[in-house]
Amino acid sequence: MPNFNFSVAVLRWFDQHGRHTLPWQQNINAYRVWLSEIMLQQTQVSTVIPYFETFTQQFPTLADLAAAPIDDVLHLWTGLGYYARARNLHKCAQTVMAERHGEFPQDLDSLCSLPGIGRSTAGAIASITWNKPTAILDGNVKRVLARCYSVAGWPGDSAVNKQLWQLTEKLTPSVNTGAYTQAIMDLGATVCTRTRPLCHACPLESHCLARAQGNPQDFPGKKARKALPVKPVQMLMLQNPAGEFLLEQRPPQGIWGGLWSFPELKSGDDPIVFSADHFGPTQTSETWSTYRHTFSHYHLDITPVWLRLSRARQQVMADNRFIWYNSRQPARIGLAAPVKRLLSQLAAITET
Repeated sequence: MPNFNFSVAVLRWFDQHGRHTLPWQQNINAYRVWLSEIMLQQTQVSTVIPYFETFTQQFPTLADLAAAPIDDVLHLWTGLGYYARARNLHKCAQTVMAERHGEFPQDLDSLCSLPGIGRSTAGAIASITWNKPTAILDGNVKRVLARCYSVAGWPGDSAVNKQLWQLTEKLTPSVNTGAYTQAIMDLGATVCTRTRPLCHACPLESHCLARAQGNPQDFPGKKARKALPVKPVQMLMLQNPAGEFLLEQRPPQGIWGGLWSFPELKSGDDPIVFSADHFGPTQTSETWSTYRHTFSHYHLDITPVWLRLSRARQQVMADNRFIWYNSRQPARIGLAAPVKRLLSQLAAITET
């Protein structure tokens, strides 16, 4: 193992070259740190910045977020992906308000007991907010450590994950921990990048084992790839005589949980017959080209079908699982990304 002061090197680099003007680095408190950490999970900083700014404008405090309807939260989250984060965010805010008088706990075990907060996120909240000597291990940190100390294997394997946790806990300083936490994440995000790492700009270059071996891109190891299954589905874009489109709220759990989407129909089933049986008779129909939306564990091949109804069944309008969506006066609801895209295309067609 290289014989040098890892944390001092990282902190010195951060002082001179790190980012210090990110929105969550200003007016630091537990709420803002927690919100940013949840948003930054599997999401790039450049993507998160406008969402964070919009969220903190709409919900400036934990109490504001806890009191908001879940549809308002999901509406602001639309496009950020991994929507379970938003549902857990809302649930966590309500839990902290109801059970902890609006104050986040400062110990790791209590933080980890809250919805959506894992070991690394808890460490980031505690270290950045209160300068607690708690370690983190997000994707950026895993990459830095795996390369610097030549830790082979996929971090998702328990043995590799355990080794990386041992390293990060050993290397995390007992003082100035908040700055160090931000520093090592920033180093991984801007210098020790997934592809084409900027080794010449890295404060760890002369001590990095992967660099010495000439293969930093091989670390961390990747999960063995499997062919993703394909699920074909028809999305029914049902339009009533008033020009509104029917949306259905998905169940709380599962893909797009709690979001609003077009009703779906299995590939091969007749959308006109299905519409007549459940929503109303069809005046005209138009099938669009199929396109693919990929999740982490399968491909969804979507065939949009535009059905103009001659009339809508009354019971559909009375069912609170359904709403008629008016693009001219859009409701503040969370939309699945493909649905938002299709609604934009429909609006462009119908408003010309």
